[in-house]
Amino acid sequence: MFHPLVVDRVERLTDDAVAVTFAVPDDLRDTYAFAAGQSLTLRRVVDGVEHRRSYSICAPVGAAPRIGVREIPDGLFSRWLVREVAPGATVEVLPPTGRWRAEPGGRHLCLAVGSGITPLLSIAGTALTGPDADVTLVYGNRTSASVMFAEEVADLKDRYGARFSVVHVLSREPRDVELFSGRLDADRLRRLLTTVAPVAGVDHVWVCGPFAMVVVAREVLAELGVPPERVHVELFHVDEPPPDLVRAEAVPTGETAEATVVLDGRSTTARVPRDVPLLDGLQATRADLPFACKGGVCGTCRALVRDGSVRMRRNYALEPAEVDAGYVLTCQAVPETERVLVDFDA
Repeated sequence: MFHPLVVDRVERLTDDAVAVTFAVPDDLRDTYAFAAGQSLTLRRVVDGVEHRRSYSICAPVGAAPRIGVREIPDGLFSRWLVREVAPGATVEVLPPTGRWRAEPGGRHLCLAVGSGITPLLSIAGTALTGPDADVTLVYGNRTSASVMFAEEVADLKDRYGARFSVVHVLSREPRDVELFSGRLDADRLRRLLTTVAPVAGVDHVWVCGPFAMVVVAREVLAELGVPPERVHVELFHVDEPPPDLVRAEAVPTGETAEATVVLDGRSTTARVPRDVPLLDGLQATRADLPFACKGGVCGTCRALVRDGSVRMRRNYALEPAEVDAGYVLTCQAVPETERVLVDFDA
């Protein structure tokens, strides 16, 4: 459930980005304890309409929850957080969610573009607390002035020395080395990951950025022989619409399915349209269903299909192993069978 948290600090990172730290009361400390790579979902009601957004936590494990926010044009949430929210303000926040789990130690490669640095800052800071840890960060931005968390990245370098390597790549600002000037396209990533940031032998690769970058990174990593189970991705923006759902001709428009949802130990059953995502169809009877982006990106609405069959329109949050195990994003999953049971508690 959402809890009202007081904003403790708002730090200006760049002209269009801030870090927001929340104060957590003593009786909620366990509730808001987070793992590296998790996120917070914020809720805001504007003109009587509820809106939610999910933001990655950028603090190391054990610190106060802190999110990084970059303003996007006409962003209902991001503009509010970057331009209006100040210390002392109260924001409704869900407890941490997300399946990324980085533990201290090991060899890690982090690939970030822009605000994709946010979860990777927590990943790197947590992993490096292990004495045998080694982390390499490849960080793409437009210019040096647009680099979020520049001081925090520099602090990690000062603290951990040779165990933390940083490669800054700028797309709109010339650098002395050609390899570090330009977009993180397939060719540049291929050269980076075989020279200055070799991917051979890493335990985990963490990728966060816009859709196109994530797709290219996955392709290059596969080409270089990195097992897919070692590659963890997160999107902060999808720059394409979801594909049209392909329905079997035998399922006419308007046909319904009997959908059962389990959440917090309570089971609810309702008839839902077969051409509407389960999350939307079930919210009329279960307004407490968890969600944030509704775009197949954040994974907040993840649930296990225990009975029946569904089809996902898009998936940018679940790992292949999760999909194989039967997990779906309910904001993208439409029923294919007469009866479906999805379990949010799984």
